[in-house]
Amino acid sequence: MLDLETRRRIDTARDILVGKVPDPKSQVEQITFALIYKFMDDMDAEAEELGGERAFFTGEFARYRWPVLLHSGLGGHETLNRYEEAIRRMGRNDGLPPLFRDIFDNAALPYRDPATLREFLRVIDRFEYDHSERLGDAFEYLLSIMGAQGDAGQFRTPRHLIDFIVAVLDPQKHESVLDPACGTAGFLVSAWKHVRAAAAGADGAGALTPDERARIADGFRGYDISPDMVRLSRVNLYLHGFARPAVHEYDTLTSDERWNERADVILANPPFMSPRGGIRPHARFSIDSKRSEALFVDYIAEHLNPGGRAGVIVPEGVVFQRQKAYRQLRRLLLDECLVAVVSLPAGVFKPYSGVKTSILLLDRALARRADGVAFLRIANDGFELGDQRRPIEGGQLERARAEIADYLRRLRAGETLEDWDSELGWIVPRERIAADANCDLSGERYRDIVTHSSWTMCCLGEVADIESGSRAKGGAVDSGIPSIGGEQIGNDGMILFDKMKYVPDEHYRSMKRGVLRQGDVLVVKDGATTGKTGFFPHDIPASVNEHVFILRAQDNILPYFLYSVVRSPVFQTKLAPYIRGIIGGITLEIKDIPIPLPPLEVQREIVAEIEGYQRVIDGARAVVEHYRPRVPVDPAWPLVALGDATLFRVESGGTPRSGVNEYWNGNVYWATLVDLPQQDFITEISETQRTISEAGLKESSAKLIPENSVVVSTRATIGRIAINRVPLATNQGFKNVVIADSSRAMPEYISLALTKLVPTMKAWASGGTFKELSKSKFCELRIPLPPLETQRAIVAELEA
Repeated sequence: MLDLETRRRIDTARDILVGKVPDPKSQVEQITFALIYKFMDDMDAEAEELGGERAFFTGEFARYRWPVLLHSGLGGHETLNRYEEAIRRMGRNDGLPPLFRDIFDNAALPYRDPATLREFLRVIDRFEYDHSERLGDAFEYLLSIMGAQGDAGQFRTPRHLIDFIVAVLDPQKHESVLDPACGTAGFLVSAWKHVRAAAAGADGAGALTPDERARIADGFRGYDISPDMVRLSRVNLYLHGFARPAVHEYDTLTSDERWNERADVILANPPFMSPRGGIRPHARFSIDSKRSEALFVDYIAEHLNPGGRAGVIVPEGVVFQRQKAYRQLRRLLLDECLVAVVSLPAGVFKPYSGVKTSILLLDRALARRADGVAFLRIANDGFELGDQRRPIEGGQLERARAEIADYLRRLRAGETLEDWDSELGWIVPRERIAADANCDLSGERYRDIVTHSSWTMCCLGEVADIESGSRAKGGAVDSGIPSIGGEQIGNDGMILFDKMKYVPDEHYRSMKRGVLRQGDVLVVKDGATTGKTGFFPHDIPASVNEHVFILRAQDNILPYFLYSVVRSPVFQTKLAPYIRGIIGGITLEIKDIPIPLPPLEVQREIVAEIEGYQRVIDGARAVVEHYRPRVPVDPAWPLVALGDATLFRVESGGTPRSGVNEYWNGNVYWATLVDLPQQDFITEISETQRTISEAGLKESSAKLIPENSVVVSTRATIGRIAINRVPLATNQGFKNVVIADSSRAMPEYISLALTKLVPTMKAWASGGTFKELSKSKFCELRIPLPPLETQRAIVAELEA
C-alpha cells in the first residue's frame, strides 16, 4: 500500500516538472532517471559502510556522485551541466549492470533551467533506496499517471482489472508467466505479488526462500515493441525485487525469434489498434489476419503449455465480428482452450477510451473436459463509467471472481455444473456455440430468457391484443397519415420515416383495425421480412398496412418489455414453426406462443437495463453517422467495368417453383433480401434463412455462386451488398459478381467500391411496381481498381 508521504513526494516532483515538461510520459522518464541515479549512489554508499567498494560511481564517473551534485557547492548552471552530462553518459558506464545501462540509453534532459533542476533534485533526495515494497508501489503510482493512449494503441490497464484476472488464473510459484505486450509490467508485478502472498499464507509464516524467489524471477517474462515501455517495465520489476528482469524489446507479431518460448500462465491486455494498412505478421500464425488484437489472441492460444491457462482483455470485435479471421480465431479458441468469457462494461478504460471489452479465459486442460463455456456479465466494476471513474458501491468483480473460481474448481474435480449458483453468469453448451456459423462469443446471444420460479408463463394472446392492418383503396399516396409495412421497420426495430408511405386522411379515419397507438409492438406477418419486429414510441396518428400485426400490451405487461421478449432470439426460434409458405406468412396462431411474465416491478428493472444498453448503442450509432471514411481515388487507377470478363463473371439469381416441395429445404444456401441487413462498409453472409435442394438449383435459373463473391440486390430494394463466405445461390433480385482473377481484385475492396455506386444503380433502374437494374446495365458499372496491395490497405483502414 502506497503511503501518503511517498505519494506526496511524487506529486511534488511532477508539479515541479510540469511547467518545463508537460508530457506525462516525459515526466515519468525524468523521475525514473533521477530515482535510479539516486538509488545507485545509495547502493554504493551502503557497500562502503559494509566494508566493500563502490561499484557504480568510480573512476571517471566518481565526479557524478549524488552528493557532489547536491552538497558540494556547485552553482546552478554547473549542477545542471553536470547532471545532464551524467545521465547522457551513464549508459556507457561499464561499472553498471546491463539493466541500469539500458535505463540510461538515450537519456536526455529536456529543459535548461537550473532552478527547476535544483528544486526537483531536492525532492528526489528525500527518497531512500531500501528495496522495499513501498518503493515498488511508489513506482506503480508513478506509472499510473501515464495512462494516455500510446502510439501503438496501448491503454493502461486499470489495477483492479489486472488483479482480478491474476486472482482468477491463480499463478503458482513453480509456473512460468508471460505477458507478450507488457507495457509497464503491471500484470507481471501483480502476478508476483499474488505468488508471494500465496506462499506466505494467512499468517505470513511461509515466506519464499531466496532460491524460490530467483526461480520465480527467471520464469517471469515480458515483451514489448516500445523501448520506452521496456525500460519502464524493467525498472518496475527491479523495484519489486527482480534483480535481472526478463523484459525484452520484441515485436511479438512480426518477429518469430522467440516463437518457441511458451508459458504456463499468460496475462495480457494487447493493443486494440492496428496501424494503417494493418500488421504484417510472420507466417507462423494459425489465422490469416492483419489485425493486432486477433493476432495477439492467436499468439496467446498458441503459446500456452499443454496445461497452460491465460487471461486476455479483448475489444468486442474479437467476440463477434464476422470477418473470416475472427471466425477462425473463435473456432480455434472454442476447440482448444476457451473456458469462460467475462463481459466488462463499456467505459472501464475511460477517460482514454470508451471501447467495450471482454476478458477471455483460456485453459488448455479444462477446455477438453468442459462441455460448455461460462459467460459472465459485469455491469459494475466498482467505479463510475464516466471520465472521472470515481469509486462507487455495488462492484461485482469480487462476486465474479468467486463464481469463476467455483466454476473452475468444479471442472477440475469433474463435478456437475447443473446447480452452479451464479448471479452474474450462465453456461452455454459448446455444441450450441459451434453450431453458429460465426461461432459468436456474445454471451447474450445464447442467453435464454431466465425465468424465476415465481414467474408465470403465459401465452402471447393473454398479455397482448393482436390485430392486423388494412390496405388503403388505390394504394399508398405521397402524403397523409404514415402507413407502416416491413420496409418502414429497420433491422434495429426503429421506424424509418425516410422510407415512409402514406394513406389518405379519410381512409385513416374509416379504419377499424391497424390504427397505431404509442407503445405498440409491430411484427411483419408475411413477405420477405416475415418475423421482423418494431416498436412504435411516437404519439402521432399512424397505421400499419395489411402485412403487419399490431401487438398491443395489456395492463399486466409493459409495452417495451413485450417488445424485448418478441424481439429476443428465444421468441424468434419459437416463432419459426408458425412461418409457412414459400414467401413466409404467420397467422393469429402466434397468440399461443408461451412467454415469461415476471411481476411489473421486475419488468421495469429489465426494461431499465435494456434502455441503458440502448443508450450505448445510440452513442455508437451517432459516432458512425459522423464518421464516413473517404477512399481517396488516384486518377491513375484504371476504371474497369463489371462486365470485364478477364476480371469478373456476373451471374443472376433465380427461384425454383414454389409448388414443388422437393425443390425446397435442401442443402443449398439460397439468399434473399432478408439475408442482407442494411449495414455500413462490409457485410458478410455465412448462412441463409432459407435453403433449396440440388434439384431446385438445377430446375431454376439460379447458379451456385462460389464463396468470396460479391452479391448485390438489384430489384425493389437496390444496393444492398455483401460477400458470401459460403457457396450459395440467390433469388432473381440479385446480380452476383464472381471474381475471376484474385491476383487483381479482392472481394472486400469490390464490395466497398460498389457501395459508392448505389446512387447510380438506383438511377439506372427501370420498371413499374418494382424497379430493377438489368444485368446489361449492371455490367456497365465501372469501378477504380488500384493494385492489390493498395486494395488491402484501403480495406484495412476502413475496417479499423
